[in-house]
Amino acid sequence: MARYGILLLVGLCLLLAACEPVAIALLGGGVTTLLRYNLDGVAARTFTAPAASVKTASLAALQRMGLTLEGTENLEASEIIRARSPNREIEIELEPITEQLTRMRITARSTSLLYDNATAVELVQQTEKMLDAGLTAKLAPAGAAALGASRLSAN
Repeated sequence: MARYGILLLVGLCLLLAACEPVAIALLGGGVTTLLRYNLDGVAARTFTAPAASVKTASLAALQRMGLTLEGTENLEASEIIRARSPNREIEIELEPITEQLTRMRITARSTSLLYDNATAVELVQQTEKMLDAGLTAKLAPAGAAALGASRLSAN
């Protein structure tokens, strides 16, 4: 009976030893995600809109959020918009992919070495709201006219 007890104990120890690497890997993954969220601070989104529209919407979002525009810089394939708050530096990169497709990449850096992903994500969301508001206003009259025309042809 003692033999079986020892074998059972050795078997349990082997199972526990096998779980340790898995637990360490899961813990490491969680820590890596947490650090990455605070260290890279980059949010990106591709909009189905021309670069000029995305730029206008992002400038309106900056103003709505109370950020100060520092300037813009044209690069070969993209445009950089720089803004700041008392404790954040914002960099928005607008890259036209096609005439109707624009990629936006936002980096929000605090005054320390850490980045602020939440601010970058909020700026993307505010830009999207500004784009939606602008496009909805432009499309509403055309959409209403098309709807009226389809009702007339149905009668």
